[in-house]
Amino acid sequence: MFEPVNSKMDFPSMELELLSWWEKNGIPKKYLERNEGSEKRYSFIDGPITANNPMGVHHAWGRSYKDLFLRLRNMQGFKQRFQNGFDGQGLWIEVEVEKELAFKSKLDIEDFGIGKFVELCKQRVERFADIITEQSKRLAYWMQWDDSYHTMSDENNYTIWHFLKTCLSKGMLHEGTDVMPWCPRCSTGLSEHEIVTEGYREIVHPGLFVKFPLVDLPGESLLIWTTTPWTLTSNVAAAVHAELTYVKIRQGDDVLYLAKGRLPSLRGEHEAIDEMPGAKLEGLRYRGPFDDLPAQEGMEHRVVCWDEVSEDEGTGIVHVAPGAGKEDFALGQANGLAVIAPLDDLGVFIDGFGPLSGNSVFEVNDTIYESLKSKGVFYRVEQYSHRYPVCWRCGTELVFRLVDEWFIAMDPVREALKRVTRSIKWVPEFGMRRELDWLDNMDDWMISKKRYYGLALPIYKCEECGHFDVMGSEDELKKRAIEGWDEFEGHSPHRPWIDAVKIRCEKCSATVSRIIDVGNPWLDAGIVPFSTLGYRHDREKWNEWFPADWISESFPGQFRNWFYSMLTMGTVLEDTASFRNVFSYAMMRAESGEEMHKSAGNAIWFEDAADRMGVDTMRWLFARVDPAANINFGYGTGDEVRRRFIIPLWNVYSFFVTYANIDQYDPTTPAPPVAERAELDRWILSELNKLVGDVTTALENFLPQDAARGAEAFVESLSNWYVRRSRRRFWKSGLVGQNGDGGDLDKLSAYATLYEVLETLSRLLAPIIPFLTESMYQNLVRGQGIGKESVHLADYPVADASLIDEQLSQVTRLAMRFSSLGRAARSKAGIKVRQPIETALVKTRSADETRLLDLVAPQVMDELNVRHVEAIQNDSEIASVTLQPNMPILGPKYGRDLTRIRQGLTDANAAEVAALVESGQQAEIDGFTLEPEEVLVSRGDQDGYSTSTEAGYMVAITTAITYELKLEGQARELVHRIQGMRRDAGFDIADHIATYYEGGDELTAIVATHGDYIRQETLSAELIAAAPPADASREDHSFDGIDATIGLVRQ
Repeated sequence: MFEPVNSKMDFPSMELELLSWWEKNGIPKKYLERNEGSEKRYSFIDGPITANNPMGVHHAWGRSYKDLFLRLRNMQGFKQRFQNGFDGQGLWIEVEVEKELAFKSKLDIEDFGIGKFVELCKQRVERFADIITEQSKRLAYWMQWDDSYHTMSDENNYTIWHFLKTCLSKGMLHEGTDVMPWCPRCSTGLSEHEIVTEGYREIVHPGLFVKFPLVDLPGESLLIWTTTPWTLTSNVAAAVHAELTYVKIRQGDDVLYLAKGRLPSLRGEHEAIDEMPGAKLEGLRYRGPFDDLPAQEGMEHRVVCWDEVSEDEGTGIVHVAPGAGKEDFALGQANGLAVIAPLDDLGVFIDGFGPLSGNSVFEVNDTIYESLKSKGVFYRVEQYSHRYPVCWRCGTELVFRLVDEWFIAMDPVREALKRVTRSIKWVPEFGMRRELDWLDNMDDWMISKKRYYGLALPIYKCEECGHFDVMGSEDELKKRAIEGWDEFEGHSPHRPWIDAVKIRCEKCSATVSRIIDVGNPWLDAGIVPFSTLGYRHDREKWNEWFPADWISESFPGQFRNWFYSMLTMGTVLEDTASFRNVFSYAMMRAESGEEMHKSAGNAIWFEDAADRMGVDTMRWLFARVDPAANINFGYGTGDEVRRRFIIPLWNVYSFFVTYANIDQYDPTTPAPPVAERAELDRWILSELNKLVGDVTTALENFLPQDAARGAEAFVESLSNWYVRRSRRRFWKSGLVGQNGDGGDLDKLSAYATLYEVLETLSRLLAPIIPFLTESMYQNLVRGQGIGKESVHLADYPVADASLIDEQLSQVTRLAMRFSSLGRAARSKAGIKVRQPIETALVKTRSADETRLLDLVAPQVMDELNVRHVEAIQNDSEIASVTLQPNMPILGPKYGRDLTRIRQGLTDANAAEVAALVESGQQAEIDGFTLEPEEVLVSRGDQDGYSTSTEAGYMVAITTAITYELKLEGQARELVHRIQGMRRDAGFDIADHIATYYEGGDELTAIVATHGDYIRQETLSAELIAAAPPADASREDHSFDGIDATIGLVRQ
């Protein structure tokens, strides 16, 4: 016997019970060790989750994918690594600890003590790693949690040292001066990778117009525009495009120069005096707006030509400040321009900037406006909204600042990186194009940050002679150390302890300290294919698992971050890819499609979603969406998934268990061979094995959405076709055939077939919905004393090609389609399905389909409650067809020829054209070739028929109802009423009853003609024409003009 199934299951509660059962019985441990002796390998490298806050539902999306593919390969017998990763170094950790300590800037860190601060960062990582571990277990993400790697580990840091030493030996590591995006709050630069992926926000800035008076043309000025007024203090040049047309205009007492295309930016009346190309302005000298500042002393400002200037915004004349803009700096280098750098690392003006010195860059606009007005060069200011870079961790607007940073040169490996990238399978496919585009355009990789907690860059630069070296390991550092090793030994390679170690310069013998910079955090994550696999100390293990067969992370940021850093490190160290396949996915949005943020009130915490909708619902929702598109996540979408798939599957399972217990079905009873079972059984087993093959192929190729949607379609067919059409086989009296006792073999076939389907589905879908499938498997298999201890210890199903019958599948698909169209035709005519009709006429799309009609007809007759099914070639006798041009498409395409097309459609054989376009084919109309969507087909039914068409198929039903047909329909309605009374009375589905009835002659005629049918369908042992007794469940009914009193008594 099977355990009874609650048809109203509380799935989240069921999941919690299974979590406890798994833990009690050590199922995750047995799962992880399942394939230890296997010769098959499938290597996975986990992209480390940041251990800085609890896991969100967006993290659950990615981790569900990872667990899905790991479970698939585990059930297929592959030995795998189940090592989770935690990312735990860098600015993101520092910022959160600073918030906890209420620090305002990094100066507070130094006052507090770098050592104490770093220890608090480590403690935060450990704390949230523990939290995320427990959350992941709730997600049924089974990993070797005691073996999780940490990017803050010594081994991870020292392996990066080895990588940097290799870069040095290849001439790729260098120090450079550049203008970089800088966060004044965090006091650090941000790399190009960080800015491109996460660092932009729509911000309103002042659009300031300023006059630059020309030295050699008194009374005349260049008109420039900027959204960063603070940079005017560092202006050294103005740039024009040599080939753009510029105009000289008079406005009041001013004569101004600007691009002709930007004249609308002027305010007030003006007069155009002259036009000239930008090249004519090159070399003109002008007075800068802040020539009075000490920092500008001796500066000569001039006009230069620059191809990057455009007429898209501003005035077409760009003010150039090489010390405050990245592109400006590059232009300055090319033109020999001076560099004035105005800000310190906190975004405060340094000495030499008069009243601005000592003030924050964010507080000087009003002072600048007043100064410009006092000098007569202020023109106007507007509010300008644009996308501007911000710090992706603290949200502060970035400034561009001249800094000395450390870089890895990319040109030496650019082509090798592209070659390696092309060797990888990218899912979705556009991933390769995005990565290659990034590799084509990327600058050198800035790897340094002026912070405290992170990879301590092992770079030692001599202050005496400028020589620098890289320590490639802890052993090399110990060997080279001349002081501080005892103070450092026993600590992790982090600040401040590593800073105590000094070495001797190999060039001049001076004592050298480590640079104070820490590393870019993507070095930490990019090295894990080496650090976690024993690259430095166990090459045999590394060779066994490298490269990874697959990795997975969200693609919006990782093309420029994790994917890129792994590509670079693998190419530099081994000239190969660190992974063979990459599966990536998009972004999570709120249910409304808006960005999901705590501040917007639309964020959903993982625990809330797990407790309210259940993990299986979340995981199925994640699996079925196209990973290339953003997912809109919410409780409404969860309810839709549960309604569409989870509940229908559970209902089929509940139906099976309920009737299997009634009929004492034993799954160990030998079932009839599949070839001897009913067509319906052979069809569903054929569909099941096709599904097994399709799902396996989809998952092996990282297409979970195809697998999930295929399963949804199968379960819909299982529920709405197989089970519905098999109900009478389960309902009929008699036990199933057991032990040769001569029981009902058809009923046994039905039970055996549905059991095989449900048992196979429990294994097939276990990687996606681990809880529901475990619950099914425990009851259907393990509870019967067979199978493995857990579905997750069972083998993944393999399709049996011998059971796939393509013709039977085609026949049933046609039957389903004709049944659907026939029900639509009935609905249009207002005829219930319980009312039999005489004939259904069907039109197929091909002669091959028509030849199958004899095989299709029995199912259609049963489904549509129709006596006959006939094929027709021409539907003109049952429906009138009208053709019309699709005006929105044809109008713009053909213009005046539309009149000919319209007349051609009127003159054409409407039925023939309709048949063509409805089957997706082109139609020739008066010399014009029309596409299917360019012709609109409408139909009107002839008297006596009701029709429905779709995609070239048509079903027409006859609408005349004879007395005999009417009587049968009334009998079916009576059965429907009695079955409803049984449910309302709380009778068990197996209870036999006596049915009492009172009514007129019509009711008597119904019972007399169709009594056997009524008894069989309602389990009525007796049909008694008498008033119901007092103990009967009694109801009065009125249907089809018949008044009846019905009473039911359980026997």
